[in-house]
Amino acid sequence: MTINCKGQLIDLSSPKVMGILNITPDSFYDGGKHKNEKEILKHVEKMLFEGATFIDIGAYSSKPKADFVTEDEELSRILPIVTSVLKEFPNALLSIDTFRSQVAKQCINNGAALINDISAGKLDNNMLKTVADLHIPYIMMHMKGTPQTMQQLTQYDNLVKDILFYFSERIVEARQLGIVDIIVDPGFGFAKTLKQNYELLNQLELFNMLELHLLVGVSRKSMIYKTLQNSANDALNGTTVLNTIALQKGANILRVHDVKETVECIKLVQSLKA
Repeated sequence: MTINCKGQLIDLSSPKVMGILNITPDSFYDGGKHKNEKEILKHVEKMLFEGATFIDIGAYSSKPKADFVTEDEELSRILPIVTSVLKEFPNALLSIDTFRSQVAKQCINNGAALINDISAGKLDNNMLKTVADLHIPYIMMHMKGTPQTMQQLTQYDNLVKDILFYFSERIVEARQLGIVDIIVDPGFGFAKTLKQNYELLNQLELFNMLELHLLVGVSRKSMIYKTLQNSANDALNGTTVLNTIALQKGANILRVHDVKETVECIKLVQSLKA
């Protein structure tokens, strides 16, 4: 159960942590928090020290009804950060959170290791071919529509069955183009109601039938704080509970804001299997 990141084989049979680095001004939890290069590097250092295997950098907020960002703006935000982070931490494995093939290509050419695409190639027809040509791992997420429209697209005949069918189609296309390392993300919060998010988590083990690596990203999301009637700032405990459930159902990567607590969560859950 390995993926090849820049010639380094990462074993996902032991779950790994992907630390979130949002460099957008409007992300739902940490938007605008990291205002300059010094603060960004300090945050990356903290996540790596606490045990993050991957750092996921995003320059386009994908929260519901997020502002549209041009490709030029996304590139101007993200490329200097990729360069700066790798200059300071040359061994860091950077994941690029983008649905645009040109952003993906330029970031990989500047040293990033993998691509995290919320649209599974559906928002850029060149994405899958670009990833195949770059010979990199690819995270494909389930979403309907765009961040601007997804909350109006929550109708399903059968939620989990529909999502599995979506992935089966995307995986076939990716394999035909030559993408080797594929990771699937069910897309909690993307074109799903609060109730549907919990239905998805409750049946998460069914995604193991795809025989691919599974990424789960529920960190501080509204499915937690709306249920608990608090806020994203108060959602760490709830995040840990849901991450524990995700690990027990087969998650290989947890995408989170809080690395230390997630590493501890993984260690405790793994102890049950010892």
